[in-house]
Amino acid sequence: MPAETGSEAVRSRPHPGFFLVLDGPDGGGKTTQAERLADWLRGRGFDVVTCRDPGGTALGNRLRAILMDRDTVPISIRAEMLLFMASRAQMVEEILRPALESGHIVVCDRFLLATIVYQGHAGGLNPAEVAAIGRSATGGLLPDLTIVLDVPPETARHRVGPARDRIEDRPSAYQERVRAGYLEAATAGAGGAGAPSLYPAPVVLVDASATPDAVFEAIQSEVERVLALDPRS
Repeated sequence: MPAETGSEAVRSRPHPGFFLVLDGPDGGGKTTQAERLADWLRGRGFDVVTCRDPGGTALGNRLRAILMDRDTVPISIRAEMLLFMASRAQMVEEILRPALESGHIVVCDRFLLATIVYQGHAGGLNPAEVAAIGRSATGGLLPDLTIVLDVPPETARHRVGPARDRIEDRPSAYQERVRAGYLEAATAGAGGAGAPSLYPAPVVLVDASATPDAVFEAIQSEVERVLALDPRS
């Protein structure tokens, strides 16, 4: 990704807050790292709001249960995509926009890129169509930085163990397409092959196969850069 100074990032943002997303294949440790990042930012004196996608609101939590539960009714991939978008639309209006307009830092576990990858690249829907629907669902809101925690499928399977929900139940070929979709998005986000991206927001790739402490150091470095913080200050 081309170098971008913190002041340039601040000037380009449409809100006084800052929107950070951790994303990537299951098994990358994003939920743990998102919690750790939020705690670290609070320790630096920032007001931080955390959320997860899907979920985060009363409606979103109900939709999350439908989407993840193995015992739910059958869901087509297109209906699945739209349910993710409905949860996200509610979270944007109820949590994200108010927090960002109030100047908070938001740390979110997944966002729109996940649906472009899981239901688009891996699920067989047209990623461009998914991205267009996502722009409508979010009212055009995109993260100021998305950190993709990349992990090889075999490492992810070892970490996750037995599948925990209907998405993780999907075969290894699906999970491999998921990883490929994230790698493609990260390449496009860095201005490489495929640019301009369907997800026109800054994306950086972090090797999540390293130790949790090493992964968190890489995350800290990226966040320090975009927030124009002095490292370790």
